[in-house]
Amino acid sequence: MGVGIRQSVLQGWCGFIVYLPLALVIPPAQFVMHHQFSYLYMFWIHTESIKTLGPLEYILNTPSHHRIHHGSNPYCIDVNYGGVFIFWDKLFGTFRPELESDRIVYGLIYNQPSFNPLHLQTFYTRYVVEKFKSYDNWPHKLRAVFDRPSWKPDNAVRFKDVAEDPSIHMRVKYDVILPNWCSAYLLIHYTLVLYGFYQVFLAHTVLPQVTVVILVTLIFASLTVFGMILDATPKAPMYETLRCLSIVAVMRIFVSCIHLNPILQAFYVLSGTFWFLFVYNSNEIVATKYGE
Repeated sequence: MGVGIRQSVLQGWCGFIVYLPLALVIPPAQFVMHHQFSYLYMFWIHTESIKTLGPLEYILNTPSHHRIHHGSNPYCIDVNYGGVFIFWDKLFGTFRPELESDRIVYGLIYNQPSFNPLHLQTFYTRYVVEKFKSYDNWPHKLRAVFDRPSWKPDNAVRFKDVAEDPSIHMRVKYDVILPNWCSAYLLIHYTLVLYGFYQVFLAHTVLPQVTVVILVTLIFASLTVFGMILDATPKAPMYETLRCLSIVAVMRIFVSCIHLNPILQAFYVLSGTFWFLFVYNSNEIVATKYGE
């Protein structure tokens, strides 16, 4: 169900533009209430446990309908956009029912073999920019940005109308098997970052804005480095060395209003020293990768 709460880091900053015209006809309080209700509703439909809801399938966006939306099979592309109600898709011709004869393969058309959140948050934006730059005329450039994800000029066949390649069912899920010590290390440090985020959340209204920006940057940088370690990226040990030592330095020099426990300071220094020796000895994280 965790997939139901993943969103782009830019969605809150950019998504509101789409809803601005509603301000002309809908009171803000009503919009906010229904918008949040829509998000809450869409959380539970990310599941395979519920097969069908009977007659409600004709009206509501159900788990069955939404599974199609997340599939990478050709018939699953650019369909079932509805949040709460499915009849919008039926009205605009973007509805496809779930096929019992075909197993849905979840993911992207072109999967991204990475756990790095910085890459996962930006790769599609880079793709859209490259797509925008690849066209010579402005109508095509604008459609590359604002049309459906699979749009192409001329009479290109839409993905949902392409015959399915049987090899899609042979796709191997991306996974990286790390050494046990590395998994334990990540669990401990992720717990510390999660606790740090909780403390920032509690105190962000009374902290200077610069301090909040620094702490949020540290948190996001930590998650990015964790993703690099999970990918067993060769440069991950070097970045983890810098991360551990930076946390101690930032807390002691720049964020004087927040005190890092001396035990935690020593823990981060030891962690940074460990990874420094790891890099000094030219070691790389030994891992087994699947689905690259």
